Amino acid sequence: MAKTGYGKRSAGDEDPDADADFAHLGDRERDLAVFIDHLADGHAMGYKAVAAEHPLYGQQAVRVSMGRLGLVGHLHQIREHITVEDNSMRWVTRTYWSRTRRSRAWWEEFARARNGRIVTDGYQPGLARPENAVEEEAVPEEAEPAESGRAEAGEPQHSAAYQALAEVRDADPRMPLSEEDCQSLEALAAEWLSRGSTSEDITRALTDGLPSAVSNPGGFARKRLEKNMPPKKAKVRQKKGALRARVDRVLLACITCDADERTVEIVGGVCRECRVELGLDTPEGEPIPLVPETFLAGPTPSALEVHEWASRVRAAGGLGSSRGQALWEGV
Repeated sequence: MAKTGYGKRSAGDEDPDADADFAHLGDRERDLAVFIDHLADGHAMGYKAVAAEHPLYGQQAVRVSMGRLGLVGHLHQIREHITVEDNSMRWVTRTYWSRTRRSRAWWEEFARARNGRIVTDGYQPGLARPENAVEEEAVPEEAEPAESGRAEAGEPQHSAAYQALAEVRDADPRMPLSEEDCQSLEALAAEWLSRGSTSEDITRALTDGLPSAVSNPGGFARKRLEKNMPPKKAKVRQKKGALRARVDRVLLACITCDADERTVEIVGGVCRECRVELGLDTPEGEPIPLVPETFLAGPTPSALEVHEWASRVRAAGGLGSSRGQALWEGV
């Protein structure tokens, strides 16, 4: 699989469950189209990566056939310049696949529509379109109902640490901490709470295993709070949220050689030089007309038919031995 966001992407606007129709393609292009159509989104789309997994065709055959698939409107490569909210910039090349045959004008409009799209740093699950993004509106918090027993206006409000110390008296009468004790020990109790302890943990620490009589509850409590201080929690590194980014420039790229519109002219997803290499244009840039079907050769013979015809030609010319003829006829 390619890095997320860099492999095969469906162009969309088609039924993913519909039967693909590649009857207009040649045999090799049809086989490759079916193969690519069944690849999962995100699969690496370089011709070397596709050839490495295709059971029949090598790199050059796949490279030429992918170029022809781009020409007929199934495959297009688009280069996008992305600016991330941390002010970093990058170029990203995306390969789009359409099982439906698309026109040159359709692909050009599709590419231009990428401009201004919002994407994330992780590029998952693909191009995030702003019109599809759901933004949560801020909902004003409702005022909390007045609690019964809340102190009246003007009465000082004690912290949770102070309150935990004050409750020790009720848990065990041998630890009657005074208001002064609670105030002096408040910082220690607050540190306990900041390390994940609860008020019940503080009560147990100050009341478990008490002697029959405690002459100095404040000093006894301080010694226990300092000696049994729980360890600090390890800081868990929070995973940074995906950075927002925007596509601010889009270029068409050649599906065969990766050159883009900054250096070459792209015609139907393929540059001029590659069109000549694929036998679509003359070196002067003139399109080579298609051969009428009337003059096209018939179906390609199978390997068995080739061997059989070769055996007959040898026999007719007196070149084949009886042993060789028997061998070919037995194939």
